[in-house]
Amino acid sequence: MLNENTKAPICLVIGASHAGINFAFSLRKQGWTGAIIIFDQDPETPYHRPPLSKSYLTSAEEANNNLLKSLESYEKENITLYLNISVKKIDRIHKTIITEDGAIHQYDKLVIATGARPLIPPIKGLEQATEVHTLRTANNATTIRRKVKEDANKRVLIVGGGYIGLEIAASLRKLGTSVTLLERESRILARVTSPEMSQFFYDVHTLNGVQIHTNKNVSSITSKGDTNIINCNDNNSYEAELIILGTGVIVNTELAKDAGIEIEKGIKVNQACQTNDKDIYAVGDCAFHHNPHYNRFIRLESVQNAVDQAKIAAASICGKEVVYNSIPWFWSDQYDIKLQMVGLRVDCNEAIIRNEEETTYKFSIWYFLNDELLAVDAINNAKAYVLGTKFIKNHLKINKTNLRDSSLKLNLANLILKK
Repeated sequence: MLNENTKAPICLVIGASHAGINFAFSLRKQGWTGAIIIFDQDPETPYHRPPLSKSYLTSAEEANNNLLKSLESYEKENITLYLNISVKKIDRIHKTIITEDGAIHQYDKLVIATGARPLIPPIKGLEQATEVHTLRTANNATTIRRKVKEDANKRVLIVGGGYIGLEIAASLRKLGTSVTLLERESRILARVTSPEMSQFFYDVHTLNGVQIHTNKNVSSITSKGDTNIINCNDNNSYEAELIILGTGVIVNTELAKDAGIEIEKGIKVNQACQTNDKDIYAVGDCAFHHNPHYNRFIRLESVQNAVDQAKIAAASICGKEVVYNSIPWFWSDQYDIKLQMVGLRVDCNEAIIRNEEETTYKFSIWYFLNDELLAVDAINNAKAYVLGTKFIKNHLKINKTNLRDSSLKLNLANLILKK
């Protein structure tokens, strides 16, 4: 039993990605004087994950060059890291967790930051195929990079046209790799953005040499030597030496569910990231939380959400009255394109595209529900992103006529609707 003879409070954290690590350091900053102990099954010192599908694939970068915190920081803040070890059970009655080696660790407060894992689709022959990969960890990215660089003529096929699939495609094209991408929906990014933005990224990737095929549902994979033959329901087939699955994720809720914690599209939490057990919190990708601005429960996969929830949970555990009410924001880097997104398009019934006059690769799409601005997608346009954030957060009304007029400067004075 860890620290069983001490009266100092113990906070255990399951998961050492952005949510878990930021929580631990925030908790110490908020004044927690007891033990803080983090468990994670990844053997690497906790690192930034967004670069894995971007710069990490195209460089000789290693995870140790991309750490969330230095090892010295953990020592300085008296935070203990247990890496390369899985937690197998949460015992709420005795307030303990049990790790894979059978060790029992007691807690006063427990934070679940277990995130998500790649979804492996039920494709016939997938397990027998050669060189099938997912991208979630530094080890995944290192393996893909090594395999691609071993053979400049290696053909890569990506299953899934979401942001991860497209970012991987962009990174591999920078290396000169042949890339084919299959998406089962009628357009890429179908579940996360508008048809206009989908078309933009389709055009960008096509111009950069990615072969994109939509309405492709992979039914089976057969192998001939080092070559995989990927067969689709429409009887079309594609060949590749390496397959990357970007088909979504499964939320890691099993530990919480087995412990009797409420689950609904994730681990359900209140405004302070607290579960139905007052001593257990959940933060990051695994947390299903209420967003006051949009008045709905949502689950977000973003660094912003992980960091913000970590701070809220830490403050709550230290006895402060807090409410998680951040406006969601995201970003994606592909080639020389930076997409910045703020807000949620839910219930959108109007989209206004604003093209800036300087360049075709600088524009923004503004999503409305009647007169309320819901979200903004900005391409190489930080000003649109910043202004959009201000309008959404403060419920400001926009002069749509001026928004459409690209001859007018994009600023608060021109956009705000005067009564």
